[in-house]
Amino acid sequence: MARRETGEMAYHAGLSAEATISNAYEMRGLPIAECRWRGVAGEIDLIARDGEAVVFVEVKQSRSFDRAVARITPRQMSRVYATAEEFLATEPRGSLTEVRFDVALVNGLGEVRIIENAFGHG
Repeated sequence: MARRETGEMAYHAGLSAEATISNAYEMRGLPIAECRWRGVAGEIDLIARDGEAVVFVEVKQSRSFDRAVARITPRQMSRVYATAEEFLATEPRGSLTEVRFDVALVNGLGEVRIIENAFGHG
């Protein structure tokens, strides 16, 4: 399979995983405020609202939950933090806004696992 086709498949699988996770959060009563929010530092897959709190969600999709979670690197976490700070600058309370960082996993069967507070704000 050509590299471009593989990349397109991964892109569409990622979109599908994000839609699945969006639905899971909405079913939990947490509306999605932003999808693929882009700042200078990077992109946040999903941003949900939990009352006054903001939930930053990193979505990972792979054949297994273990493989999906293994794809989260310290460098990526740093980018998520920096991008979250950019987003918080748009909020009325700024960096005083209550936040949570979740990791949402989708395996090859389409099953979902959400890890709340997966990594603290650092």
